[in-house]
Amino acid sequence: VAAIIIEPVVGNMGVVIPTEEFLTGLRQICDDEGILLIVDEVMTGFRLSQGGAQQVLNLRADLSTFGKVIGGGLPVGAFGGRKDVMEMLAPSGPVYQAGTLSGNPLAMSAGYAALTYIKENPEIYSFLETKSEYLERGFRENLKSLGKNYTINRVGSMMCMFFTELPVADFESALLSDTELYAKYFHGMLERGIYLPPAQFEALFVSTAHTQEDLDRTIEAHYKTLKEIL
Repeated sequence: VAAIIIEPVVGNMGVVIPTEEFLTGLRQICDDEGILLIVDEVMTGFRLSQGGAQQVLNLRADLSTFGKVIGGGLPVGAFGGRKDVMEMLAPSGPVYQAGTLSGNPLAMSAGYAALTYIKENPEIYSFLETKSEYLERGFRENLKSLGKNYTINRVGSMMCMFFTELPVADFESALLSDTELYAKYFHGMLERGIYLPPAQFEALFVSTAHTQEDLDRTIEAHYKTLKEIL
């Protein structure tokens, strides 16, 4: 086995957070067997912290991948990692890597501006945590009022409400969600002006652009929609 690739927080089956034991054990196996641990931070990179999910979860990757966040939202991707691994790439090493749009000036300029802002304003993460916790608490209070106990998983500004009352810790448990009910929920929220991910298995993201009014409006629509469809 040359490499193992993981999402540190899975965002394409809702939001699934790994256990500390899983990550510690995986890192140990990779160290013992000489396997590269590649961490996909396309969703989590610079979203959960300046050091991504690896900083939050105390995880050490050999290689990390990143998406459009490093381009300020423009289409771009990148990877980086251990010095000895990266030195395998040309011109330092024998592995050729290039692309038509590599180093695109527009994407690089936007990315530089975005990452500079993130570096100079670390308080945005506590700001995001406050907003995200407020939204989660509002959702939980709505569910309690309606006599439901649907599972809500959240880490930082990533969140998902699963239409199941069982814990969601992996893909199999995520599949227990009532996707037909979620579809009704999605359309009910959309009719109230709240555009959520159209699939049960996508993450909801809170951003610095969301205002208190946005959050309150979302919580109100959440209650009215659930009351209508349940």
